[in-house]
Amino acid sequence: MRQASDPARPRLEGSVAVRGGRRLSFAEFGVPRGDAVVWMHGTPGARRQIPMEARRYAEEHELRIIGIDRPGIGSSTPHLYPDILDWTQDLSLLADVLGLDTMRVIGLSGGGPYALAAGAALPERVHAVGVMGGVAPMVGPDAIRGGLIELAPYAAPVLAAARVPLSIALAQAIRVVRPLAGAVIDGYARVQPAGDRRLLSRPEFRAMFLDDLLNGARFQLGAPLADIVLFTRPWGFRVADVTVPVHWWHGDADHIVPLRHGEHMVARLPLAQLSVIAGESHLGGLGVAHEVLATLMDLGPR
Repeated sequence: MRQASDPARPRLEGSVAVRGGRRLSFAEFGVPRGDAVVWMHGTPGARRQIPMEARRYAEEHELRIIGIDRPGIGSSTPHLYPDILDWTQDLSLLADVLGLDTMRVIGLSGGGPYALAAGAALPERVHAVGVMGGVAPMVGPDAIRGGLIELAPYAAPVLAAARVPLSIALAQAIRVVRPLAGAVIDGYARVQPAGDRRLLSRPEFRAMFLDDLLNGARFQLGAPLADIVLFTRPWGFRVADVTVPVHWWHGDADHIVPLRHGEHMVARLPLAQLSVIAGESHLGGLGVAHEVLATLMDLGPR
């Protein structure tokens, strides 16, 4: 494990043994004994996909933010869960090792289903859940379709069969284009809606995404492939099973996961509120990290 004194860098990084001889890697920001917030990255993403604003807020308000690499990214052992709910058993083990008796859980985009699963499976431990532009179920009684996420069911069969070699090939490709990674992010930003383009043009966000991409994909890039497979399967729980308070942020110009997906989910969650981010697209929740953390810490007991 590595210590760091610069608040812009992880205070601590390491990995924890979980089931089946696997490991999950993590990065910590903020203060070591603060109220815990587990931050689930998007698809794609890794453990450092946490805005600078959130890192500074954690320092100033004595929070402990833990970003977790899902299996197949960073130093986390590749693995395909049978469903999203199953991951919470690994989360429980990681929380035991890190001494997280209680926590809030935040999920961006593809991290949203994992955050909701934590609320469903561990209500005695997870006091509240925050979701930013989260993916909704694609099958079952809670399903909704539409947006670019609609393409996932077409890719899932191929990814389920070939995700390991694809993961290796993608990681090798990242290594090849590493010197051009900044240009790749700039090119991606140019074809995004105005909200995401504005966000990615901000130096601190561009630096965060570059650091997260290059650090997380050094050896493997299987987590986003596994995510797509799991999003197209039953999640292992119903939306109504999430009985802890949930606050959902969604940009009204989100082209990947449309706003109506957020409205659909909030209508089905027992204790949920929706905040619509005007003029923002898929990454809009990252731009209001201060609000996300402040709101989440006011939900549930302290």
